[in-house]
Amino acid sequence: MNILYEDASIVVLDKPAGLSSEEGVPAVLRQLWNAPDAFVGVVHRLDTGVSGLMVFARTPGAAAALSRQITQSQNAYAVQDGRAEGRAEEPQFIKQYRAVIAGRPDEALPAEGTLRDWLFKDSRRGRVFPVSRPRKGVREAVLEYRILKTAGNTSLAGITLHTGRTHQIRVQFAARKHPLSGDGKYGSRVKGDIALQSCGLQFRHPDTDKPLQFSLPLPDAAPWKEFLE
Repeated sequence: MNILYEDASIVVLDKPAGLSSEEGVPAVLRQLWNAPDAFVGVVHRLDTGVSGLMVFARTPGAAAALSRQITQSQNAYAVQDGRAEGRAEEPQFIKQYRAVIAGRPDEALPAEGTLRDWLFKDSRRGRVFPVSRPRKGVREAVLEYRILKTAGNTSLAGITLHTGRTHQIRVQFAARKHPLSGDGKYGSRVKGDIALQSCGLQFRHPDTDKPLQFSLPLPDAAPWKEFLE
């Protein structure tokens, strides 16, 4: 687990696929710090099978400050994409992703745009389903995307989340017949890890208010390496 930045208030790291963000990462950090009772605040999450950038709080105050930034960003995106009314603001907490998806741009998935869906989480089955209209247990999901490159019958997509629903990116692309490579749960026939990476993270330091920005390069492994220059 690669740590990119660490101080007394926060730690920014590259979470490997296969390690849970809610229990696995905090346990590894406490072991690294040799501090079994250390506070590790989980302020956002990544699916266990997904890798990439995350920030964790080292104090309750930092956790509260980061959570406020996330709430502000959720509200800013809601105004931006028309889900809410209010004064336009720039999001303070920005999460960017990249994914390798099946197929090339088509009528269902143009080269760039905004995806909107109503998603229902079936906790018993551990899956999320797109549904046609809102009802109890259904939440709206919105993301922006752009196809960055194509290689054969696959595409590299850059994604900015407006909402943070469970399995959101995976389900929204699969619903348009473009499942993420390696995501057998949602229709991929490709074996391997889910080709989804949290590649960009921007926020303000919870103590100093200094803008911080982190990014990761494209992984040098299949299926990502098809898109390396």
